[in-house]
Amino acid sequence: MREDGRESDNIEDRRGSSGGNSGGLGLGLIFSLLSSKSGIAVLVIGFIVSYFLGISPMKIISLLSGGNEPISTNQNNTINKKPIEESNKEKDNRKRVSVVLADNEDVWKNEFQNIDRVYEEPKLVLFRDSTPTACGSGKSAMGPFYCPADRKIYIDLGFFEEMETRFQAPGEFAQAYVIAHEVGHHVQNLLGISRKVRKAQKSKSEEESNALSVKLELQADCYAGVWGNHAEKARKILENGDIESALNAATQIGDDTLQKRSGREIVPETFTHGSSAQRVKWFKKGFESGNVKDCNTFLSE
Repeated sequence: MREDGRESDNIEDRRGSSGGNSGGLGLGLIFSLLSSKSGIAVLVIGFIVSYFLGISPMKIISLLSGGNEPISTNQNNTINKKPIEESNKEKDNRKRVSVVLADNEDVWKNEFQNIDRVYEEPKLVLFRDSTPTACGSGKSAMGPFYCPADRKIYIDLGFFEEMETRFQAPGEFAQAYVIAHEVGHHVQNLLGISRKVRKAQKSKSEEESNALSVKLELQADCYAGVWGNHAEKARKILENGDIESALNAATQIGDDTLQKRSGREIVPETFTHGSSAQRVKWFKKGFESGNVKDCNTFLSE
């Protein structure tokens, strides 16, 4: 993947920060879930999935209960800045993330202009270990995530190494796909799609709620494909093997693949992000068409 484009001004680097724990385990969310049978089920499932996948239980619970709702925030916490020390690989990854974010800014600015809207650029926060967010305490174990409450994308660059080792998904364009997917969630937030889904989930069964989460995630995959299409047309960013690496990444993080890798039975009713085949399908659809209108996963089976 070519990385000679402009870098974004919307990078917030907290890697030299410490402190600022924001909300711990999100007790407000836990108490609210305990008030209903379905809520208790979400808690149980969240902690079980967390145990097997090694992901923060609050990340799982937040997603199962409607997706990235604000958990708790303490704006008075102090963050102490230290000099940022980074390896050459981290420097390369930081630059790549900044260039990919800038490409997304250009693409979505034009797409929003086409519908007479102004695209509000998200901030992308680089951190290590943990950081406060408006959606609770962000942890490295969560992987990259988008918080709609503060409209920021959060990522520990160490996740890219995890992609190579744990998920067998190496490649620079695979990393770019991950960033573009999170930007896709920002687009959904700006368009009001995420809010409608969370509202609809409140009156649905657990299985139906999961199905809506899958559609939301697959649409973000499709939006990532749309970005890739337009970025390639504008800057010729792709090199041999780039598309294959992105499709491999989509395959490796499908719910069925993750469940199989953890030694568990594949249960489609519990999927929250979509199967490997679904994720590949929707990324390819967005990439091949470059048309946002083709990303309406809610009208598709």
